[in-house]
Amino acid sequence: MTTPPSPIPPDDFSRRLVLARPNEDETLPHLGVVGDTYTVLLTGADTAGRYCLIDMHVPPGGGPPAHRHDFEEMFSVLAGEIEVTFRGARIMLRAGQTANIPANSPHQFRNGSAQPARLLCLCAPAGMDEFFMSVGVPVARRTTAPPELDPEAEAKFKALSGSLVAKYRTEFVKP
Repeated sequence: MTTPPSPIPPDDFSRRLVLARPNEDETLPHLGVVGDTYTVLLTGADTAGRYCLIDMHVPPGGGPPAHRHDFEEMFSVLAGEIEVTFRGARIMLRAGQTANIPANSPHQFRNGSAQPARLLCLCAPAGMDEFFMSVGVPVARRTTAPPELDPEAEAKFKALSGSLVAKYRTEFVKP
């Protein structure tokens, strides 16, 4: 005997519609992170912790070091292209294409082209938004380049990131 499906819960009127306008809304956080600029479009607070959505401006040569985390991460390329390394294999992801990175798998991406790339990054559940807000440097706009890190600033970034790995379930790995 099968159990009938549960009814859909009632609407939660404590939650609100959230609109993200990254080119116009000056209240959105624009953050310089590892040479890229990340705009937090939707936070975990906006989605009851279900996911967060990040608009990523990745200049030529940009992209994070190899890492892994215990949550799903999806990239949709809106403009340009990025090279994704997933478990050691490299693939090119171009505008209009999407890739899902399974939880716990080592990966990284890099913009190897001469043009900036623009990605939407969705992490489920949320949390990466808080990590980026903890380690990022505020910048003026979605496409503002972050300040270059001198060796001392880079060491501080690595130390801060390293101190947050347990809290945000993310760790850097060797490529």
